[in-house]
Amino acid sequence: MAENRRTGLEILSGFPHIPRMMLSNGPDSSKPRILIVLHQEHSSPGRVGQELVKRGFTLDIRKPRFGDALPTTLEGHAGAVIFGGPMSANDPDAFVKKEIDWIKVPLREQKPFFGICLGGQMMVKQLGGTVEGHKDGLVEIGYYPLEATGAGSSLMDWPQKVYQWHREGFSLPAGCDLLAQGAPAYPNQAIRYGPAAYGIQFHPELTHLMMVRWTTKAVERMTLPGAQQRRDHFAGRFIHDAAVRSWLDNFLDLWIRTAKNPVKYCQLNAAE
Repeated sequence: MAENRRTGLEILSGFPHIPRMMLSNGPDSSKPRILIVLHQEHSSPGRVGQELVKRGFTLDIRKPRFGDALPTTLEGHAGAVIFGGPMSANDPDAFVKKEIDWIKVPLREQKPFFGICLGGQMMVKQLGGTVEGHKDGLVEIGYYPLEATGAGSSLMDWPQKVYQWHREGFSLPAGCDLLAQGAPAYPNQAIRYGPAAYGIQFHPELTHLMMVRWTTKAVERMTLPGAQQRRDHFAGRFIHDAAVRSWLDNFLDLWIRTAKNPVKYCQLNAAE
């Protein structure tokens, strides 16, 4: 059975400055593809998607929640990104279990993998770690402090605050490097496994439009313990977003670089 694929054209409104042809990833596309896994009907890869397209990649968008298949190998892809969503990595839904199990594909093949929030939590579950909420029910919704570890500082500069939207956090599985820490409620904020797999708890993909949508449609989340008020989200974005944007650019340089000059992880391994 042929795999069900989305071209990315349905999220064109989120990429107003990008030519339409750059979002198409049909079988005749000559550009390297990044597998994009989203979890809601109208989800967008946001700024991460925009920056990957600018770097010459096309986006192969899949939504397993709605029946899309995931590839059995990433030989036909340059990398993969699993984004966040309102569900939990602990949910019993078949698509959640399917995605967690699938993550072994990029890990085994040492292909670039990037898990954002739920995606990072799924990677932790695949690696034998745990995902759970705070014992007092605290959440992180808004901008919260971030501090790089020694391992993280050796890779790049990190923003002082990042945008969060979660009520669960992840443990540090065996074999992972902790790259950044956060507030005591959710200390593990960025991890690396092997040469090419990264998981983060925060949301560098957030655009202004996404912030408007999230804080409008889920306004009740801002009444949860530890959450910031809506006005503070936008004030925080004005102050901190430039540093987050710079971090994302540096991270993509480290993680995958460009379609014409991608990071060669097999070469890096041979040199170690």
